[in-house]
Amino acid sequence: MFFKRPKPRELSFSEHLNNLKAAGFEVQPGPQGTTLVTRNRLGALLKEGRDGKPQILDTGIVLGSELAVLTDIGFQKIFLAPSGKRTAALAEHLHALHAFKEDLVEQLGLESLYNESLGTTNEKHLYDRVAGRDTGAARRPWQR
Repeated sequence: MFFKRPKPRELSFSEHLNNLKAAGFEVQPGPQGTTLVTRNRLGALLKEGRDGKPQILDTGIVLGSELAVLTDIGFQKIFLAPSGKRTAALAEHLHALHAFKEDLVEQLGLESLYNESLGTTNEKHLYDRVAGRDTGAARRPWQR
């Protein structure tokens, strides 16, 4: 006799958000059609993907009403908000952010990647050694 396992039901984006609320996360509308999910002054911007699954766009700490994203400026890591507010990223911030993101990924049922499980990672880098490098308008030494 063969037993057929039931196919797991795919949750909608709104059902994922309801599960996050039940798990102790605060859910509110974010900028540009995103959803801001927060807990203990840490937050993430979520967006519904093409397949209906949630995507995590950014994670960081909440400064005022903005989400400040972890940014590497060459000699240290900071949290940088869209308005330009910044604060230094301390070790306790990074540990808390890492735990927050792991909890969020687990609650959403997303794939947990090995390199991200080792510690806090960031996508944003702003090095100040060459003016305009990060905007694509870097001036070379011979272009004075």
